[in-house]
Formats: sequence, C-alpha cells, structure tokens
Amino acid sequence: MATVSYSQNIMDDEYEKLIRRMNPPRVVIDNDSCKNATVIQVDSANKHGILLEVVQVLTDLNLVITKAYISSDGGWFMDVFNVTNQEGNKITDEAMLDYIMKSLGPDSSFASSMRRSVGVTTGMDYTSIELIGSDRPGLLSEVTAVLTNLKCNVVNAEVWTHNTRAAAIMQVTDEETGGIINDPERLSMMKQLLCNVLRCSNKLRDAKTIVSDGVSHTERRLHQLMFADRDYERAAGEVLDEKERPNVSVVNWQDKDYSVVTIRCKDRPKLLFDTICTLTDMQYVVFHGNVDAEGPVAHQEYCIRHIDGSPVKSDAERQRVIQCLEAAIERRVSEGLKLELCTTDRVGLLSDVTRIFRENSLTVTRAEVTTRAGKAVNIFYVRDSSGYPVDAKIIESVRQTIGQTILRVKGNIAELNPAPQESPTRFLFGGLFKSRSFCNFGLVRSYS
Repeated sequence: MATVSYSQNIMDDEYEKLIRRMNPPRVVIDNDSCKNATVIQVDSANKHGILLEVVQVLTDLNLVITKAYISSDGGWFMDVFNVTNQEGNKITDEAMLDYIMKSLGPDSSFASSMRRSVGVTTGMDYTSIELIGSDRPGLLSEVTAVLTNLKCNVVNAEVWTHNTRAAAIMQVTDEETGGIINDPERLSMMKQLLCNVLRCSNKLRDAKTIVSDGVSHTERRLHQLMFADRDYERAAGEVLDEKERPNVSVVNWQDKDYSVVTIRCKDRPKLLFDTICTLTDMQYVVFHGNVDAEGPVAHQEYCIRHIDGSPVKSDAERQRVIQCLEAAIERRVSEGLKLELCTTDRVGLLSDVTRIFRENSLTVTRAEVTTRAGKAVNIFYVRDSSGYPVDAKIIESVRQTIGQTILRVKGNIAELNPAPQESPTRFLFGGLFKSRSFCNFGLVRSYS
C-alpha cells in the first residue's frame, strides 16, 4: 500500500511538472497603476492549494495585503494583490521585488500538491518539537524548564493559545554540539516528559508531542494542530462577546452551485493567510474572491466548493465552516501586554525569563521566539494569571529583574499607571539565576 502511494506521488509530481512546463506561471509587478500600493498579478495553471502557496510567500515577507481579487474557474488561476510594506508604502526594494518574481514566477519551486502540505522543508540543523495540550498559567515556563534540563537550546519557537488549548512549535539544538538531537533514548525521554507536563492539568483532553528533524511551515502547522485538536468547539453555555467576535456567514448561491463565505472583522497582520489556510485545510476550493482591508475593518468574500465539487450540503457543515473560520481569526489575536526581549542568546534564557513571568503571576498568551546571529529576539504577550488587568508595578519589577534595556514594553502602557522607575543598575539579569537549579531539576523529578 505504501509503495502504491509513493508511486502515485511520483506520478503526480511528474504530471505537475509537465503542466508547469506547458503553462509556466506569469508574474507582473506594477508600481505605477495604484498610487498607494504595489500591484502583484499572478497567472498560473490551477491546482488545489495554489492560492495558499501564493499568499504564504507574500505573508512570509511581512507584506500587508490591502486588496485582493481571486479567480480560478477552470484550469487557470489568476490573482491580483495590492500590497504594501509594514509602513504602508509601496515595495521598491529591488532585492525583495526580485525575490517575489523568483518565488512566484516560472523558476519558482512551489511545494508540490497540498496532499503533501505547503511549506514542508527539511531542517538539518535543529530538531523540531510540536506540542498540543490544555493551556494553563505557567505552562510555557514548565515546558522550557524541561528542555533546559535536557540540555536543549530553544533557537526558534511560536506559541499560540486559544479556547483553553495551547499549541507550540519549537526548534531546538543540542547544547554541546549546536546541531540536531538524534539520540533515540534522549528523544524518547523528551517526549515523555513534555507529554507529562502537557497532560497534568487536564486528564480528559488529549496532549501530544511530536519530535522530528524536519519542519513544516510553522504558522501553517499551528493552524493544523489546533484544527485537529478541535479548538473551534466552544464549551456548552459559553457566553461570547459579540462585539469582538468575527462576523462570518455562509450561504449557498444556488444558481452557480457555490457557497458564499463572507467575513467581516477587525483587520490585523496575516489575516488573509489564516482564513485561506483554514479553508484549504478543510478541503475547500476558492473559485472567486474579493478582499478589502484598506481600513480598520477587513472584508473578505469567497465563492467556494468542497474539493469533491459540492457546495456546503447541510446546516451542520455550514456551522462547522463558520466555527473554524472564527477560530482561525481568533488564534492569532494578541491578548495581553506586548513585551519584547532582545539580548545575547544562551542556553536556558527562555526558561529563566518565563519562570520570572510565572513567579510574578503573568501568563503568556502568545510568543514568538527567534535567534539571529547569536541574538535572542523574543516577543511575548502576557496577562495576569487571575484575569485581572496587568499591574504596572509588576511589569516594572519584572523589567528590573530581567533588565530595563533587555525587556521593553511595546505599545501603550499608559493605562497601567506605571510606578516610578528605580535605578537601572540591576539590568544584568539581577535575580534571573535565583532558584534556577530548583526550577530545572525539581520540575523534571516531578514529572518523570
């Protein structure tokens, strides 16, 4: 059976290459026709998942998609995007324009069909860890303490929480070699200990840890993990804030045999990627679409069918599409105060910082951890563990412990009424190493 599947994949790849040679993608980048955005037009032979591939390329460049027009009826795909940089300006950097042309044009190396996942690459310099489990205060601190005790250095990580669930993808290296971790016993111990940490707060919900030396597109994979974990299901009797809830509707257009999905919600970075990613993972094809995100509110409208060619067939299916799109929009919404940490990287840094958060009753709702040329650049969204507004005095205390110049508050903190700052001379990690051995070794003993 595996041999048949492998042979079929090879045939699919060769067929796609043939179609690509016969109909190479055409990319036009226009900086003249629109006064406030760069217009990117992509024409290509159609296949399932190509829309997500294109949106993923643009999103990974941190471009802002302000408008989009989508059409993929028949065997041809045509999409037009209006994009800007993060400052709202046109894209004029020649290196970036050249990268876009090469990534989307005839010489691009798009991942093959969605059956094998968009964005899958082989990472030979780190080990990838995928985690899914029940969220609780201090969870990230406990996870990173386990990894530190196992002599693993977290070089990159992304953590999302939504609807009482937490998902994370962490890329770790061996403390001594700086490379991948391939000792089977060590990997088995890592999975066992991390699963114990994830399970300890809720025995009724599943927890999973997957360790590999390959890595998928991080944000795409986080959506897949949370979707598979059914984070879109609400608890019975849960009261939702209708003002904050995305407005999503699904109706059938009988004359054209489409289902029309309409989304209206507050705009934010990567919103288009999140909605297209979810529709693709749910096996729906977008045939036509219009996106307008030039103001504070984003409007998206899609004509879709299931991959089997049918529109939405039942009210239960319609509700599931609505719930899944709502969840996709909410997962990346940044609840809490934004903190940015920038300092020289070292083994155990993430564990120490998150322990300090936990000891000061702060819980992490989302995190982005990156290492660039030996520097750790980490972003945390934190809130009070008890649900109260974050106390400015606590934030200042945490900053003094970690370092005023190392941990900075991003955004507006005026409403927190911060206390007067004390001397910044404690910035060299003050009490950062206090009880470190207890945190690392005591935790592992508890869960082993």
